[in-house]
Amino acid sequence: MNSILVFGASGQLGQCLAHVAAERNISGLVMLPEEQANILDPQVLRKAFEQYQPQYCINCAAYTAVDKAEDELDIARRVNRDGAENLARLCGEFGTTLLHISTDFVFAGTGNQPLLETDETAPISAYGLTKLEGEQVIPTHTERYFILRTSWLYSEYAGNFVKTMLRFGRERDEMRVIWDQLGTPTYAIDLAGVLLHIIQTGNTQYGLYHYSNEGITSWYDFAVAIFELGGLSTRTVPIRTSEYPTKATRPAYSVMDKSKAKAGLSIAIPHWRTSLQECMRRLASQ
Repeated sequence: MNSILVFGASGQLGQCLAHVAAERNISGLVMLPEEQANILDPQVLRKAFEQYQPQYCINCAAYTAVDKAEDELDIARRVNRDGAENLARLCGEFGTTLLHISTDFVFAGTGNQPLLETDETAPISAYGLTKLEGEQVIPTHTERYFILRTSWLYSEYAGNFVKTMLRFGRERDEMRVIWDQLGTPTYAIDLAGVLLHIIQTGNTQYGLYHYSNEGITSWYDFAVAIFELGGLSTRTVPIRTSEYPTKATRPAYSVMDKSKAKAGLSIAIPHWRTSLQECMRRLASQ
């Protein structure tokens, strides 16, 4: 297998990719150091593509500080749109297949039916807007791409909701958690597995896909499950979004339909509780 360039290698998903690749004995992943992986520097990127001649490029790099993006729209746009465009342009030139990660935040979240890839996008935050712009610019430079929208990403790596709840659960007697935002947690190890499955199977069903774990939950019920599996007796209090104001508005409903991914990528998707149990098992063994 030719080389697989990974951008954003030090982030949560990048670390999960390295973990899953090691478990599956997949060689060829090039986890670029920061000085070679600046997706805002076309010259640096070109050197990497010329050196490695990659068959695949996985873009895990993104500006993901959702609230901060409201004040830093230009910076978020540079990373989430311009960075994606820089990679897509080189992928088109070098015949490289691009695997790019997007988000449920491209939707307004005002409905109550699982969202299809063809449903109207209407981001209600700067983060969501810039991620949508990244999605839209990729097809103008290459036809060989997979864009995977995901949601509520967590794992045993980096900072995320699961690890934050476990820490707070040990420190506090009570947690107040939002119950009126509905979506689906995604175990980043599962998402990494899907990305590598696409590569291992040589899939050419290019396009836009939704991927999260199965099921639907609220942040409140997600937290309750984390505390239960973590053996914590923390009292969990459900609150409305209005009781926990944030600078960026979150989608109230962002459950995604994964039918296209299951068919087009030939994958089975575990329920979020099953994957959470696996993540908690791994965290406990660390």
